[in-house]
Amino acid sequence: MEQSMSNATTSEASDQVKRGLKTRHVSMIALGGCIGTGLFVASGSAISSAGPGGALVAYIGMGLMVYFLMTSLGEMATNMPISGSFAAYSAKYVDPALGFAMGWNYWFNWAITVAVDISTAALVMKFWLPGVPGWIWSLIALVVVFTINALSVQAFGETEFWMSLIKVVTIFVFLAVGLMTILGIMGGHATGLENFTYKKAPFVGGFPAILSVFVVAGFSFQGTELVGITAGESKDPQHSVPKAINQVFWRIILFYILAIFVIAAVLPYTSPDLLGSSASDVAISPFTLVFRRAGLAAAASVMNAVILTSVISAANSGMYASTRMLYSLSKEGYAPKFFERTGHNGIPYPALFATTIVAALTFVSSIAGPKIYMWLVAASGLTGFIAWFGIALSHFRFRRAFIKQGHKLSELAYHAKWFPIGPILALVLCIAVIVGQDPQSFFTGQWEQVLVTYISVPLVLVLYFGYKIKKHTKLIPLDEVDVSPVHKDGTLKEHASND
Repeated sequence: MEQSMSNATTSEASDQVKRGLKTRHVSMIALGGCIGTGLFVASGSAISSAGPGGALVAYIGMGLMVYFLMTSLGEMATNMPISGSFAAYSAKYVDPALGFAMGWNYWFNWAITVAVDISTAALVMKFWLPGVPGWIWSLIALVVVFTINALSVQAFGETEFWMSLIKVVTIFVFLAVGLMTILGIMGGHATGLENFTYKKAPFVGGFPAILSVFVVAGFSFQGTELVGITAGESKDPQHSVPKAINQVFWRIILFYILAIFVIAAVLPYTSPDLLGSSASDVAISPFTLVFRRAGLAAAASVMNAVILTSVISAANSGMYASTRMLYSLSKEGYAPKFFERTGHNGIPYPALFATTIVAALTFVSSIAGPKIYMWLVAASGLTGFIAWFGIALSHFRFRRAFIKQGHKLSELAYHAKWFPIGPILALVLCIAVIVGQDPQSFFTGQWEQVLVTYISVPLVLVLYFGYKIKKHTKLIPLDEVDVSPVHKDGTLKEHASND
């Protein structure tokens, strides 16, 4: 009897992820998650659409919203540091049906995003080796990303740390070169701020243009929520998560706002080269253009290497996030128990294999059935904003339940400031961005385009109401919400006021 109990305990303990991520890993993962092709390529189209002033307003607004969102996530993640956190928080603080919908929605999104990123890696490689078939590069990228995730969480953390560092160093060099170009130290003519008042600048296209750039900025910042996923495998989540969140705010302001300021000062918003918005437009990345303007001839090759690093990093993070979300869904009883199994190194291999298979099949569909691939990518398009909506709603209810049950903020390892303004602002902006994706198609009656753009919304609603009807779940009353914190080893502990 004792032997069987011991075996059960061992089995249960073995189905746990390992806390192997250091503070520097968590900080860089949070930062690297929001620095990618959105900044290196799509920032040019944002300036082109709304002018330098409009682009800055949109990115500052979205940056503030993301900061509030991260503080909301930080409060919950330090209280309950578990893998696949968003689904668990939605289930515990709002409604189990919302947790089910959020979890599957997020897993699906990242599994498809991995396929998009490995396809993009092939496009980037064509810059150097146009004669090699793209599928070979995509296959190599998928194998590399799978291997990194299969080794250990430390291997993932270390890889992300160095890839993120490459991106950060690139931005620092870019800002220095850009500043010298603005002042005329490099590139001959000093541009100063003349492009901020060129023609219709600084604001072009009015409020609708700024709203459209909010959408671009939102996609650029997606990935910052990875800090919530990493909390479950951080060695010291109570310290590393708040530190990562506070650093991300200043780095978003430093990197995004200053980078867009430099691009807008050096290049006029009317430049046709700013219209490129995908990684295949690397030769006309605004970063490349600024480097060339400064007289650096090898800029395109260097930026191509950095963009390739960004794409591999995004695929790597996507594989990690989706694997941990599927593992968490299994732990919560929302997915087959099989997916909560882990190897001796804490890697949930069944969840990793399932995610890899979905990513591979999605990639194959891009070759065999482009129409199917288009729908799959469209179905994952708004998932990041839906996840953010879920985080803001969960935090709003968590804090209200926490206070209603007689607890004090001093009991929390980290508490978000400006409550309830932060989560309410995030909720409003998420809804505005989701609605603002393509309102023109509604007015012109292009219903197929409407479906392509907004399909992720009805998919989430089907998941939510399907689970709700089947399991008869209800909105959890605030005085019944479980706000108990969790030890670093994953066990529950009581609040001081409950002792």
